[in-house]
Amino acid sequence: SWTCGTKGAGVKVRIGYAVGGKALGIDRFGGMLDDLERLRFDSVWLPETFLTGTFDPIVGLSYAAARVHKLKLGTHLVAPGRNVVLLAKSLAELDRLSGGRLLLVFVPGLTDAAERSIQGLPTGDRTTWFDTNLPVLRALWAGQQVEGAKLDVTPHQQPLEVWLGGKGEKSLQRAGRISDGWLPGLVTLDEAVAARAVVERAAAEAGREISPEHFGINLSYTLDASFDRDAMPRRTTPGDTRDIVAFGLPALRDLIGRWVDAGFTKIVVRPVLPPTDWTAELEALADAVVGLQT
Repeated sequence: SWTCGTKGAGVKVRIGYAVGGKALGIDRFGGMLDDLERLRFDSVWLPETFLTGTFDPIVGLSYAAARVHKLKLGTHLVAPGRNVVLLAKSLAELDRLSGGRLLLVFVPGLTDAAERSIQGLPTGDRTTWFDTNLPVLRALWAGQQVEGAKLDVTPHQQPLEVWLGGKGEKSLQRAGRISDGWLPGLVTLDEAVAARAVVERAAAEAGREISPEHFGINLSYTLDASFDRDAMPRRTTPGDTRDIVAFGLPALRDLIGRWVDAGFTKIVVRPVLPPTDWTAELEALADAVVGLQT
């Protein structure tokens, strides 16, 4: 089994858990939060979709902020298309109410055509939103007045960090220029290492630096080591699923270790299929991987 190697030594390894509302069922959400906090996971993540039944992340994380008191609260939030002042206000209030536990990864949109249609923005408008509005968000969160708008509450965290996802060349350069970190999904380890170099180079060219601890990855797992790989949902990019999906908990432990040793220390895991017994699965998962946190 994996132990922290040379590249992983001395860094803060953190492991979060991502869940969709449809898979969980809204009535089980509170119990799952209790389990994640009891089992010492670092964070819970609510990715945003419009059509597939997951929780609205701001609603779900607001509930989580009141339900549990140590678990960090993360979301992959579809930011483009939102009113920037209302978004700044909602996130500032959520971070304040949670005592500074909010973790943000902004994404430009979703790959599914129906989801993109509901979002209602052309691709170009989605991606340029960040360049225009991320500076506005940061100014508002810092208590500044921007075009007549000023928030009546600022985040607990100063600054409130915004990480970006995405894996195209322009997305990677943007992450380097303006983000606080990079946390993608559906990339192989070799792809991610090469992409990180692009992010860091773009940051250096912009006269800034992204913390070496601010790089992460979304990984999937199943407890069933004999799970049929051909039954996996099709990836949107080519590559070997062994870098992003673990079949069995020993394989997940080793997979996390490979990513950590490559410099990706913020790990978000999610089940390939919804468990039949959430508590039992989370306990088994925690026994296998929570001890990897440093």
